Amino acid sequence: MATANRHTTLSELLSSVKEALVSSFSLPRWVTAEIGELHVNRSSGHCYLELIEKGGANGVPSARVNASIWRNTYSLLSAYFRSATEQELCVGMKVLLKVTISFHELYGFSLQISDIDPAYTLGEQELQRQQTITQLKEDGIYDLNKELPLPIVLQRIAVISSATAAGHRDFMKELESSPFAIQTTLFQAFMQGDNAEQSIIAALEAIAEREEEFDAVAIIRGGGSQSDLSCFNSYELCCNIAQFPLPILTGIGHDKDESVADMVVATALKTPTAVAQHVIRSFEEFYALLVQYSQDIKYHTSKIVGEQKEQLLLNGIKLERAGNKIISENRNKLILLQNQLKERTTHFINSARQTLDTAEKIIYNSAPERILARGFAIVKHNGKAVRDAASLTSTDTVEIRFEKGTTTAQILDHEKADKL
Repeated sequence: MATANRHTTLSELLSSVKEALVSSFSLPRWVTAEIGELHVNRSSGHCYLELIEKGGANGVPSARVNASIWRNTYSLLSAYFRSATEQELCVGMKVLLKVTISFHELYGFSLQISDIDPAYTLGEQELQRQQTITQLKEDGIYDLNKELPLPIVLQRIAVISSATAAGHRDFMKELESSPFAIQTTLFQAFMQGDNAEQSIIAALEAIAEREEEFDAVAIIRGGGSQSDLSCFNSYELCCNIAQFPLPILTGIGHDKDESVADMVVATALKTPTAVAQHVIRSFEEFYALLVQYSQDIKYHTSKIVGEQKEQLLLNGIKLERAGNKIISENRNKLILLQNQLKERTTHFINSARQTLDTAEKIIYNSAPERILARGFAIVKHNGKAVRDAASLTSTDTVEIRFEKGTTTAQILDHEKADKL
């Protein structure tokens, strides 16, 4: 059990700790850490931070300490850091700080920041950037989105941005100034800050569910500090972008630095306005192509019509000449045929006339009167000429016609007649 003359008060203990710390860490030291929290008091101008070191189990930091930058120092350091890096100090940034250890009996252990090395922060971000590039290439997905063909006309565009962002307003204003019907669908996302990475990934996932409705995706944001660009160097976001099934265009508002996201997309442009101009240019080029095709069709059609017209006229002349030749040749043949027909007709008529004359003579000579004149007689029995004597019987009366006159006779018995 502690005796009264051996105990130490809390204030005495803490004073001893403070004295030990001050004596052991009297000089400032350079310390690397990650900014876990950052708050600037608006009234006082002081900056309060929580510095952490990751690596503990279950995602819990392995070290944590409070730090502060007094107002006058903060205004100088923040301006210097912004000028050197084009970034604002922000949560998640790795920094190299010059600190003095402070211990207060009431407020405990803390660090007072007196300087910052921007080169360290730039190096850490560049290291993350290079690690992301290397990992994407090792995974074989670095060029996937770049290899997707862009449609000739970008008419249906899914836009990932913030509706209130100046970059989105600039993008829409530029599109609306064009004469073309360009359809845009906004998928809202945080474009900077701690939630930007997961918010943009969620927007990409929403677009992927409606993939067939769009020709391309535009990721746009306005200008900002260099630290705002850090999410576009993260592996998880760039992995989603690189493997996205639609071609992606970026305009994230940085002229100096190229993010990894810019490297893996189908088309990277500097600003939202530049993205809009690229979209409009696709329409202008397509329209110019249509005009050129129209002129080519008109020219070639006119040329073909002219050539065919000329060929038609030439064929008409040839046809007329051939027709005249055929008519001339057929006219001569017709005349020849007419002459041949006339000759043959005359010959046929003459031949027929001769035949007719001969027949007439035969008929004339064969007339009964001519036969009778030669001493023949015509015997008729019952008004019919008798050609066979056997057809007559005794006592038949016949009529005999001579050249001059007619008489009758009676048939005697044939045998008697033979005796007579």
